[in-house]
Formats: sequence, C-alpha cells, structure tokens
Amino acid sequence: MSESPAAAFYARRGGPLADWWTLLHPPYTVWHLSYVVLGAAMAPARDWASLGLGLAAFFLALGVSAHALDELTGRPLGTSISDGALRSVGVLALAGAVVIGIIGVFFWPSPVNWPVLVAVPIGVMLVVGYNLELFGGRLHTDAAFALAWGGFPVAVGYLAQSPPFHARDIVAAACAVLTGVGTSAAQRALSTPARRLRRRTFAVEGTVTSDDGSVAPVDRAFLLAPAEGALRALSWAVPLVAVAALLAGS
Repeated sequence: MSESPAAAFYARRGGPLADWWTLLHPPYTVWHLSYVVLGAAMAPARDWASLGLGLAAFFLALGVSAHALDELTGRPLGTSISDGALRSVGVLALAGAVVIGIIGVFFWPSPVNWPVLVAVPIGVMLVVGYNLELFGGRLHTDAAFALAWGGFPVAVGYLAQSPPFHARDIVAAACAVLTGVGTSAAQRALSTPARRLRRRTFAVEGTVTSDDGSVAPVDRAFLLAPAEGALRALSWAVPLVAVAALLAGS
C-alpha cells in the first residue's frame, strides 16, 4: 500500500516547520485576507492604516487562531503540534486580534467606529463557535463557512474605512460581500470532496472508458486533479482581483 497523501495540496511533512506551514493554510489564508482588501476597495476613500490593522487582525483571528483551534478539534491535518501549543496559540492570536480591533475602533481613525465595535465580538464568536464546533455544530456548516470566512471579512474591511453611507457605495459593498460569500461557497464545494479523498479514503478503484474505446484508470490523483486545480487557481485569482479593485479605486 502506498503512503497516504498529505492532508492538503499545500501541506508539508518533515518536522515542526512543516507542521506550522501546514497549519497556517497559506493559500487559503491569503485568499481570505484578500476579502478584507476587497471590502476596503469598495469605500470611496482609503485609510491605509485601517486596512493594515484589519489585515493584521484577520491574519491572527482567521489565519492563526481559527486554524489552531480547528486542528485541536479532531486533528484534521495530522500535525504533531501539541494540544497545549495549539490551545495557547489559538487563545493568544485571538486575543491579539481583539486588541487590534479595539485599537481600530477607538483610535484609528476617529471618531469611534461603532460598526466595527459590533463586529469584534461577532468575529470572536465565529472563530470559537465554528472551529470548536460549539452549539451542536450549528456554526460548522457550509453556509456558515461562506458567510463567516467570505462575507464577514469583506463587510468588516469596508466598515473599517468609516465610509460615508452613499447608496452607490453601499450597493457596491453589498455586491462585494456576496462575491466573498459565493467564492467561499465555491471553495467549500471543491475542498470538501478533496479533503475526503485525501484524509478519509482508503482506496480508489475504477476506469473511465472513452467513446473511442480507450480506457483510463481512475485513482486518487485523477479525482483530485479538477477540484484542486480549481482551488489552486482561485487561491491566487481572488487575491489579484482584490488588489486590482483596491488599486483601481485609489
């Protein structure tokens, strides 16, 4: 029997550095951080410090804390990082994200950004509730993933800019939020069967017969190729769209 595949196409093996790289899900973390950029791009004017604070907060909350807590729950990535380290990193990173969020609310820019103040506890609830599968797993669903990791960062990225509430800008921001939801839903639809094949499938057998009579074997790599090919493409295409929107509106 051949060696089991890595937990994800970006996963690495071979020691602590490989484990931490895998835990951070680099392609997906960059993808979802780009939603903060997309939201900021919808505002009529840009406050770069607010955007930087938003990216730092979401990196800690989503890129570090959420992934650490998710690995703590069931070890889906199969890393050797200790439970204590995962728990400590998860709590400290989330606390850091909250501190950055509070700084953004009260100190940059002024006056007080009340919508972001409301968003901070919502973000904490989403990170903890989704990744620890609290409330009977009600937040650990495909729909919750799309809203929490797609729509929510776009909305916060927009609101962090303290934009004036003009109808056209609000419509643009709403479309961007729905873009985040839709592309995150697509990610989930592609990654769910890919994870099943990589992490919970013992063997794959079968063939594909073409209309010309040729026969090709069906194996794990054959089934993974279309889903992971699309995920790889989206992981760089979505960030580029966000950067393009930001630069076009500057």
